Amino acid sequence: MDLNRLTIHAVNAALDAGNLIKHYQDIEVQVLHKDGGDTYASQVVTEVDQKAQDAILRILTPTCCEFDLALLTEESEDDRSRFEKNYFWCIDPLDGTLSFTREESGYSVSIALVARDGSPQIGVVYDPVHDILWQATKGYGVKRNGIPWKMQSKGNELVFTYDRSFEDHPERLRVLRQLENYAGSVGLQGVVATQFGGAVINACHSLESAPGCHFKFSKPQEGGGSIWDYGATACLYEEAGAEVSDVHGNPLDLNRRDSTFMNHGGVVYATDQALALKIREILSL
Repeated sequence: MDLNRLTIHAVNAALDAGNLIKHYQDIEVQVLHKDGGDTYASQVVTEVDQKAQDAILRILTPTCCEFDLALLTEESEDDRSRFEKNYFWCIDPLDGTLSFTREESGYSVSIALVARDGSPQIGVVYDPVHDILWQATKGYGVKRNGIPWKMQSKGNELVFTYDRSFEDHPERLRVLRQLENYAGSVGLQGVVATQFGGAVINACHSLESAPGCHFKFSKPQEGGGSIWDYGATACLYEEAGAEVSDVHGNPLDLNRRDSTFMNHGGVVYATDQALALKIREILSL
């Protein structure tokens, strides 16, 4: 499997989709609804989502034939070929659609290549608002706008990015209090808790703002983001030397058989191991 060559294809696909999205940034689009998780943000869809996906598939579909790859995309039905092939493209053509419809930043294109065992091999994220392209290839590190990038601690506060659902979560105040306590215990001045839009941009901002974290609770009902929300950023975090797991400390189940949702295990992203351990402890209480 030529991961470097496939990364180039993924980068080109992300840029094409991102440029299409830019064209619609200042144009009123019709907002529709689809079956999704238990939040409004997961049920919003526009014609731009589908057009962005079409742009991506024009580039990536030929690689499926050449490299015998499967496809999992947000705007198409899961044909379950991902359980038969050794690798599959995992595509979110417009993560953060709600932010896009509100003309706010926080949306992006997310493309991953995931192995059948659920391990991320390639991760590409394009932020069309700020013109930032993240890419990671297993074993080759991370690039930001084509330049090799290393994770570095930037501040004296803990950055926590959260999805909209956290604002109404019954454990919100307890979690924030315990994060504040942890920050103080390691010499940080406090916690900056902020919401940037979709899960993809939230995760990228935390990675870029070390010490940082982004996480989702596990829950019995379907939701908590989908495989395509985390495939690319999981690769970015792993290649940056950061921590990725579910709330139990297991690898993310990025090829879940019974659903495409991540609610069963939740998600923990952290820029260092000690922080990841603390988050898992907080979420297990």
